[in-house]
Amino acid sequence: MEARPRILLVDDEQAITSSLAPFLERAGYTVTVAGDGEAALRQVAEFAPDLIVLDVLMPRLDGREVCRRLRRAGNWTPIIMLTQVGEATERGMSLDEGADDYLNKPYDPHELVARIRAVLRRSRPGAPPLTAARRLACGSFILDRSTRRVLLAERELPLTPKAVALLDYLMTHPGELLSRERLLDAVWGWDYPVGTRAVDMRIAELRKHLQDDPAAPRYIETVPGQGYVFIGQVEAVP
Repeated sequence: MEARPRILLVDDEQAITSSLAPFLERAGYTVTVAGDGEAALRQVAEFAPDLIVLDVLMPRLDGREVCRRLRRAGNWTPIIMLTQVGEATERGMSLDEGADDYLNKPYDPHELVARIRAVLRRSRPGAPPLTAARRLACGSFILDRSTRRVLLAERELPLTPKAVALLDYLMTHPGELLSRERLLDAVWGWDYPVGTRAVDMRIAELRKHLQDDPAAPRYIETVPGQGYVFIGQVEAVP
């Protein structure tokens, strides 16, 4: 019998953990709970989780500091951060510091399970997540995440900043079905006065410059009525 993946759930709100832990258990995971950042670090050592669900705002040590300490110690256990809606800067810093993904509070527990499955599927044991890489490659093109440049066969593509940000999110979530609403939230933020049509326009821009035929895609596949999937093989490169 295959072992159940181990999840460390870290949140100081008992009302959340008392309902969410049993939900995750029913979804097929073995779950242990920590109520603050210091307890989380102890549990990482004792419980050796396969993934950590980590609230940002907590007493003693906040989630971002827990993430920083683990990464500095060379611990690359996948982390999903729970952040407050609208705090785009907080979400960005969480990813920059080594989190694999984030989810806005309040959230649907079914969405959390979907994120857990996606992160576990793409994680590489003992290796940094794609979100921590400076450069990502797929086939003949490279995304330099530090300079926000995209090179195709060593030629820089004239992409708009939003198209580059969208490509960044797609490439750090390969193989995952991403709805237009989720992409809008991740790239534009909910306070940005645009609709989901803006996502489609930037997808069209990416396809044009990457020479990606939507009828036979190499990189970005459309799932009708649901969203987009980055289907190319993504790897971190020096």
